[in-house]
Amino acid sequence: MKLQERFKKVLLNIGFETSKIDYLWTDLEKVYSAKSRYYHNLTHLEEMISLFDSHCAQLQFPNEVLYSIFYHDYVYKVTRKDNELKSAVHAVEILPLDTTLNKQLVFNMIVATQHHQHNAIEDINWLIDFDLKILSKDWENYKTYCQQIRKEYKIYPNLLYNPGRKKALQHFIENPSIYQTEVFRNQYEAIARANIQAELNLL
Repeated sequence: MKLQERFKKVLLNIGFETSKIDYLWTDLEKVYSAKSRYYHNLTHLEEMISLFDSHCAQLQFPNEVLYSIFYHDYVYKVTRKDNELKSAVHAVEILPLDTTLNKQLVFNMIVATQHHQHNAIEDINWLIDFDLKILSKDWENYKTYCQQIRKEYKIYPNLLYNPGRKKALQHFIENPSIYQTEVFRNQYEAIARANIQAELNLL
C-alpha cells in the first residue's frame, strides 16, 4: 500500500473527515519533500512503516504508533533543538476533537524520538527502535545515511559538525543499549554499535 493510502487509512480510522485528509497529506508530503531533507524524508517514513507492519502484532496502540510515525519529524530544522516537541504539538493540535486516539500518548511518543531513552510504555520503545533501525543497516547503506545527515547539516563546517556528531554518536555508545525492545537488541544491537564505532573512527 502506498504511503498516501496508508496515511488516509489511518486518519479515517481515527476520526478525520475525508476532505481534511487530502489537505493534510499535501501538507505532509510538502514538508517531508523539502530540498533540505536528505534523510528525514518520505523514504524514512516508508522504512519505519515497513517495520511497523512487521511488528504490528506486538503493539498495544498501533494507531497511535502509526500516526506518530507520520508526524514525528514534521518539524525538522537543524538549527533547532525542539523539533520533536514542535512536531508533537502540531500532531496533537490537528487531531479531531472526537478522535479515537490517545492524544497524550501521541504527544509522548513523538517527544520520545528526541532522546531515544527506554520508556515504561512498550509501544514507545517500539517507535524508538523503528526510528533507529538505520543504525544497523549494512555498512554501505549506513555510509549513505551518514552522508545524508551531513548534507542536512551542510550549513556547518566540519570544525563544528564533527564534534557535534561525535557527541551524538557517543551518546548511543554510552547507553546500556541502543535499542529498547528485546527483539531489536537481539537482532541489531551489535551491528549498530559496530557501525557507530566505525563512523566515530572516521570523524
